[in-house]
Amino acid sequence: MKVAYFSMEIGLNENIPTYSGGLGILAGDHIKSAADLNIPIVGITLLYKRGYFIQTINPMGHQEEIYPYFDPRAFMEPLPFKVTIKLEGRDVHIGVWKHNQAGIKGRVPVYFLDTDLPFNAPEDRLITQYLYGGDRHTRICQEMVLGIGGYLAMKRLERDITTYHLNEGHAVFLTLALLKDLDGSEEKVREKCVFTTHTPVPAGHDKFSYQLAESILGDYLPRNIRQLAGADQLNTTVLALNLSRASNGVSQLHGEISRQMFPGFNIGHITNGVHHLSWTGPEFMGLFDNHLPGWRENPQLLAEARKIPDDEIRRTKLNAKKRLISYVNGICAAGFTEEFLTICFARRATAYKRATLIFSDIEYLSNLALDRVQFIFAGKAHPQDEAGKLLIEEITHIAKQHEQKLRLVFLPNYNIWLASLMTQGTDVWLNTPRRPREASGTSGMKVCFNGGINMSVLDGWWREACNNRVNGWAIGDDEDQSDDEAVADLYKDLEDMVSTYYASPKQWVSIMKNSIADLTPVFNTHRMVMEYMHKYYI
Repeated sequence: MKVAYFSMEIGLNENIPTYSGGLGILAGDHIKSAADLNIPIVGITLLYKRGYFIQTINPMGHQEEIYPYFDPRAFMEPLPFKVTIKLEGRDVHIGVWKHNQAGIKGRVPVYFLDTDLPFNAPEDRLITQYLYGGDRHTRICQEMVLGIGGYLAMKRLERDITTYHLNEGHAVFLTLALLKDLDGSEEKVREKCVFTTHTPVPAGHDKFSYQLAESILGDYLPRNIRQLAGADQLNTTVLALNLSRASNGVSQLHGEISRQMFPGFNIGHITNGVHHLSWTGPEFMGLFDNHLPGWRENPQLLAEARKIPDDEIRRTKLNAKKRLISYVNGICAAGFTEEFLTICFARRATAYKRATLIFSDIEYLSNLALDRVQFIFAGKAHPQDEAGKLLIEEITHIAKQHEQKLRLVFLPNYNIWLASLMTQGTDVWLNTPRRPREASGTSGMKVCFNGGINMSVLDGWWREACNNRVNGWAIGDDEDQSDDEAVADLYKDLEDMVSTYYASPKQWVSIMKNSIADLTPVFNTHRMVMEYMHKYYI
């Protein structure tokens, strides 16, 4: 068995800016667990010389984007060959860089595809410059480079691939390259491909006009492409579903939604996880090393976390929290303290995630939180998402207007490093998506490895994980809610949470322990990768 894992973005660390958010972080964690477990996987993605942007917030609260040049030579090596594809009838040459991701038992090579080569046309050099920064034309070109260019690179580098894993529809054009090599046999292509979809939102599934697809892909399009990819537009998800032997969503609920969106296809689910060694902070690493030896190799041992003494759990969390509060005060001069209940909200700034839901009644929230609760927000809006940018402005304006009564900061430039700091230091991780739009979510999983507690709508992974008021808090029940209903449940839960934190410290530590013991053995990428191996790879 050898698996080629294709993903438009792979987030390995904050110094390699080839990711924007959840999809890339999940892909990076998938690869890290494969390296730890010595599972034969190789990763394929694009090398973005201008990466995903660095975010700054101007004095008016408006997001501004900076795209610094990324020099990959410190993190990977260029390989001494190129592959060439036909794009709009002209040759586009693709360089390949290699990064070795080391793990406990093995290593996984990750190959980065690069069109920024001097003998390419200027417009072709730009194909791999920006992650999610272009128009539909750029997008389909990127997906052709990833799918077809990546397939050609694998033929040179990894001749014994048994399974191609398409992580989202962005890589689906590799199935067209396989069709060419396998004499047009759709059945033989299906035998080699598995597909994971990550979005329950129709707009998240890439669609291209056939006129555009024909001009870009040319002879790679089979005659029956409309039967394989949709009658009116080329739908990358439909094409992937038709040419894969197995398909899955990334949580139980997402699997259900995906089967409704694409009736007639057998779509299963494997719930996402996180790489425990990447996201557990130094404080809890030391604690687990002392009490649960072997947890690094086998995170299921964390199920025994309840036997750790309460005072050690409490002290360890306080030390992790001090690192976060020190950073917040250094950046924002906010006067935060580790004594107050600290609630974090950090994710992509977009409407359905409802970042401002908690501020629906500022007067009520200010009275509840006064001298008891402090809030830390972070997240980037897509450069073309003006509504998302307005959410950031609203949060920064609320922080300024109510600074006398409401302890609230917005931290700029949410990335892997800041996500680690926040998930390791926070007491509570808040999540308020509009159900069922969050396919899985993984940021909340990270806090569990650090004694943090989730308070979330029952969407994605939390629907499977939550034992209400035992290992975290559920906002609402297992039904879709209006914003007004969600606010009412959120405030009710917040009152209960604040009361528990200050009046029942023993119960709070019990919930922390349950968060660790119930959730970390399940919601990790070691379990996830082994599920992929036994269900889909072998």
